[in-house]
Amino acid sequence: MRKQLSIVLPPEIAFEKEKFEEFVKQQQKLQDFDNLYIRQVRRSIDARSKQVKVNVNAEIFIDEFPSERISYQKNYPDVSKAMQAIIVGAGPAGMFAALRLIELGVKPIVLERGSDVRARRRDLAAINKAHIVNPESNYCFGEGGAGTYSDGKLYTRSTKRGDFQRILEIFVAHGASEEILIDAHPHIGTNKLPAIVTEIRQSILNAGGEIHFDTKVIDFIIKNGEMRGVKLHNEVIIEGIGVILATGHSARDIFELLQQKNIYAEAKPFALGVRIEHPQQVIDKIQYHCENRGDYLPASSYSLVSQVDYKGIEKGVFSFCMCPGGFIVPSATAQGEVVVNGMSPSRRNSKFANSGIVVAVDESDWKFFEKSGILAGMEFQKSIEQKACKIAGNTQNAPAQRMIDFVNRKVSSSLPETSYQPGLTSLLIDEVLPPQISQRLRKGFQDFGKKMKGYLTNEAVIVGVESRTSSPVRIPRNKETYEHVQIKRFFPCGEGAGFAGGIASAAMDGERCAEMLVNGYGKNKS
Repeated sequence: MRKQLSIVLPPEIAFEKEKFEEFVKQQQKLQDFDNLYIRQVRRSIDARSKQVKVNVNAEIFIDEFPSERISYQKNYPDVSKAMQAIIVGAGPAGMFAALRLIELGVKPIVLERGSDVRARRRDLAAINKAHIVNPESNYCFGEGGAGTYSDGKLYTRSTKRGDFQRILEIFVAHGASEEILIDAHPHIGTNKLPAIVTEIRQSILNAGGEIHFDTKVIDFIIKNGEMRGVKLHNEVIIEGIGVILATGHSARDIFELLQQKNIYAEAKPFALGVRIEHPQQVIDKIQYHCENRGDYLPASSYSLVSQVDYKGIEKGVFSFCMCPGGFIVPSATAQGEVVVNGMSPSRRNSKFANSGIVVAVDESDWKFFEKSGILAGMEFQKSIEQKACKIAGNTQNAPAQRMIDFVNRKVSSSLPETSYQPGLTSLLIDEVLPPQISQRLRKGFQDFGKKMKGYLTNEAVIVGVESRTSSPVRIPRNKETYEHVQIKRFFPCGEGAGFAGGIASAAMDGERCAEMLVNGYGKNKS
């Protein structure tokens, strides 16, 4: 017999397996059953009232063997001698596209400009300690893409573009905890992702696929309006039945290549601002209504949005990529620029909470760069990153200001302890950001302080700049075939093309592009 159950529990029961099972046995009067199995299916925290509760959906199996939690299994065919397709980029979109190609009988050739996860660690250490940015291998470029060294958040609203459950199960099959199948807002953690990414790589290689690291694409091979291959930095040309472009939102050289070759693309609105860091205890106190969250509740998060007017034009100011119990990291992809992002380990046990707080930007913000055509937004983005670097000392030190000091336009005489390893430089953030952004941020923080009592505090520090929220370029594609609107056999994919916004949505988009490529040009179609 199988029974489903929905209950509301205190955290110390919901997050403790033995206590949870004992509670269910007593509530459902199941103590006399020997052949009994209880498991959670879905779990979400409800902190709207002073007493935090956890909503739990569970399954009870009595005298019945429990069904498998996941249906997905790693069972890939040998594609070593199959027709091949090219994937540019080994981030979530590229790696999941590769797995899907293998399932469909096509050999993926994955080309990644950066290093594998192990070698990549050295490049990240060089940024944090020596302020040296390797333009090919950094927090954005390398095996697993920007997502590898991030919070590993898997929550997405983009479930219409693919099978979200399948994506989660593939992660579990490659080493992720089954907890991601249960939690309403699942995450893996930056400490766990490298090993999982390595396992996905091994699945691709074991099936006969290829992955080439430290391999940069410098040109596209286009014949009769079709993308037939790519040219590499070492002059090698690789051809296949099609090209999936999954380079991520920071591959500026690829955007420049599109413009040089007159491949149609568009400047795309994105968001830009700062990253704010609070002591995690401050956020916990606000969200959980207590001085200490205890041993069972996870580090609390938040989501904030406000519509803010500047010179008669309203734009959104909102939190982005909130990382409870996390760290701020340097995410520049070239020397002479400062970019920050956030990440969290799986336990989210840092004493800091950080989040991007950003303002929507569009063509009205980058008018000065309109001569750059499709690269106008990118050049606007780059100019602010370069200014941040110059004004903070031409290192990876980031410009910073205490929160209330920023609101009051006052240089902070001292800065609080921070998780940002390269270091902070106290200055007016207004010297870095244009007024339409800094003014909206200022008003946005005041609004957020009203929504979350205690959020507006000088214990928090604003760190600039958060500029790589999404791609500043969109590479349009046919809604039916997913091909580029101009070039056949060319499949723009994931965040870099403007069709995803995170690990899960990028992975789903990668799978879908792989399916469309095979549907159009696989099965011996020439």
